[in-house]
Amino acid sequence: MLNKVKLYFHQNTDSSSLSLFRFFFGFLMFFSIIRFVGKGWVEDFYINPNFHFSYYGFEWVTPLGDYTYLLFFICAISSLFVCVGFKYRFSIIVFFLSFTYIELMDKTYYLNHYYFVSILSFLLIFLPANSSFSIDNILSKKKYKTVPKWTVDCIKLLVSIIYIYAAIAKMNSDWLLHAQPLQTWIQTKHDFPIFGDTFFQQKWFYYFMSWAGLLYDLTIPFLLLYNKTRIFGFLLVILFHLLTVALFPIGMFPYIMIFCAIIFFSSQFHNRVINMLKLLVLRINKKIKFVNTNFKIMTLDKFEYSYRRLVISIVFLFFVVQILFPFRYLLYPGELFWHEQGYRFSWRVMLVEKIGLASFKIKDPDNGNEIREVVNSDFLTYYQEKQMSFQPDMILQYAHYLGDFYKNKDVDFDGIIDFGENIQVFVDCKVKLNGFRETQRLIDPNINLYTQKESFKNKTWILPLNDEIKGF
Repeated sequence: MLNKVKLYFHQNTDSSSLSLFRFFFGFLMFFSIIRFVGKGWVEDFYINPNFHFSYYGFEWVTPLGDYTYLLFFICAISSLFVCVGFKYRFSIIVFFLSFTYIELMDKTYYLNHYYFVSILSFLLIFLPANSSFSIDNILSKKKYKTVPKWTVDCIKLLVSIIYIYAAIAKMNSDWLLHAQPLQTWIQTKHDFPIFGDTFFQQKWFYYFMSWAGLLYDLTIPFLLLYNKTRIFGFLLVILFHLLTVALFPIGMFPYIMIFCAIIFFSSQFHNRVINMLKLLVLRINKKIKFVNTNFKIMTLDKFEYSYRRLVISIVFLFFVVQILFPFRYLLYPGELFWHEQGYRFSWRVMLVEKIGLASFKIKDPDNGNEIREVVNSDFLTYYQEKQMSFQPDMILQYAHYLGDFYKNKDVDFDGIIDFGENIQVFVDCKVKLNGFRETQRLIDPNINLYTQKESFKNKTWILPLNDEIKGF
């Protein structure tokens, strides 16, 4: 067994697979960042709000005011450099750091595919994705015909983990027995062409979509892995993700997953695509003549790592974390979809529909002063308030922000002023989970949240769900 493992790590494959993946990854990231800036989201999400929900342990990661645009500029340029393979190692590190910093500035906007981009870009730091089809080849006057096979396989493994874990997450009674939350979402699509007032209003269709989604996630990695089913699997990938684009506003995630499926194709396919791209570049260059093509590049047999064992060890530890980390929710009692402790970063894609209403009040036990109702819109944007209203860790963070704001400040609000050191913050929070359940309280209204500290410990001030969701 050990000999087989050693033999595997000495196998090589054509470098075109990594190079084409790098090219499309960089291009798609560049487009995504330009789209983000173009829609005005930098200002709406990071500059205009007075308060930002930070991640525990990363409170020091904050927006940079107007310099936030500079951060996005750096991220965009580095992604473009990754695309063309210019100073690749430095560029992918800069992209990973800048992109991850952006995503850590406010967890209000957490999305699974943002997390995927961060960990994928981290993995790419250790892969020789500039071995061929890169500007680095021109500058160094050499390229590598092959790269270690595991460098391509580890990308396939990461994509497979996402799909399989998404399938495991769907193995619950809400998804399979109640077709929720898909029913809640799909039945509102009356304006969808042809199907809006027909299939989208049929109960059997909600169950069909739920079960089909589970089977898709569970089987697609294996369909893509095997040559005989690869084309069929790729067509399913395109159909599935284009359907999600049409039905749900989930940004770039479908396109990212379509592009990632290309890594499963053979190196012959990747070489053909690269040759087509080279031909396109040559034709453009023939008309514009923006670069001198009279250069020679020496082709070397295979890429060799200088610190092979160290790199393999880092990548191995990376995958140990990726395999185990999504299961951290098992350390917490109660219903995950309700308390959400361990929910993020676990590939639970579109599994819950929550509607919450959180009303905060401020008290000062020393003199009896009380603000009976905090107007959340005075402190939060509409989307921040919406996300905060059903996520306990965000409710706690916001409660501390309110406590710090009112403590020892002269606040003129209905004649109530001068709150002291012993200020208290309470919340009456009611949440409806996945449509068919009754609304119930999420947080104990008698708990002073200002005395509660964020940690990895179980949050005992979260009230249990008066129901059971069977499954994983």
